[in-house]
Amino acid sequence: MVKSITETTTLHNGVKMPWFGLGVWQVANDEEVVTAVKSALDTGYRAIDTAAAYKNEEGVGQAIKESGVAREDIFLTSKLWNADHGYESTLQAFEDSLQRLGTDYLDLYLIHWPKDGFKDTWRAFEKLYEEGKIRAIGLSNFHQHHIEDLMTTAKVKPMVNQIEFHPLLTQEALRDFCKIQEIQFEAWSPLAHGKLLDDPTLKEIGEKYGKSPAQVMIRWDLEHGVITIPKSSNPGRIKQNSEVFDFELTSEEVEKIDALNRNERTGADPDNFDF
Repeated sequence: MVKSITETTTLHNGVKMPWFGLGVWQVANDEEVVTAVKSALDTGYRAIDTAAAYKNEEGVGQAIKESGVAREDIFLTSKLWNADHGYESTLQAFEDSLQRLGTDYLDLYLIHWPKDGFKDTWRAFEKLYEEGKIRAIGLSNFHQHHIEDLMTTAKVKPMVNQIEFHPLLTQEALRDFCKIQEIQFEAWSPLAHGKLLDDPTLKEIGEKYGKSPAQVMIRWDLEHGVITIPKSSNPGRIKQNSEVFDFELTSEEVEKIDALNRNERTGADPDNFDF
């Protein structure tokens, strides 16, 4: 059972990654992202997840500087955007992200989507990893067949796969595959864009523990051994999202939530996207 906001899991290369963090997708306003990240760090969060495509790396970097929390105490993730795939362009895009973030290394760097050419991109990831510029490297939105394809040429196995995951999309086969491969599963959109906030099952379980449906979903992620990074720019909600370490779901409750699965995405299918 994950019992605190700072508790970590150990990736297959020995790097420790927090189970819980803040996602900042759709927080493009610099002032808003600075407030959100500082609120999260002040609340006790120690993992921040951004991406080049979010257009807020500068704000994230500013917030980290102003937070008073040491850089080495923060687990910082960013992602390579689709337009930057390829060996040389990946190396340049990484340096650009570092500059915007105002840091000289990343804790985790992910390929954002499995665009054509991701094998060359991964070679650049491996180079940056071997040079110590990234503590862990991984993937986002990669299905099993994408990972298997990558592994035909990869020298370094991905440490993380960040995937859309919530009670409407439980991705059981992919989770099982990643577990066997020792690739840590991480959830984006863990609250399903608010689609389940009035769900009777989640409400009933939440009432038992004095928790909201959102808090129940975050706890459900953790019970499944899935790292979770709920997005919010509201300081009150950021604090509320973190108040999930004082209760534990029963196995029956986990199964009830599992049963809400409809294989329903809120975002694009990694096998069919055009951006």
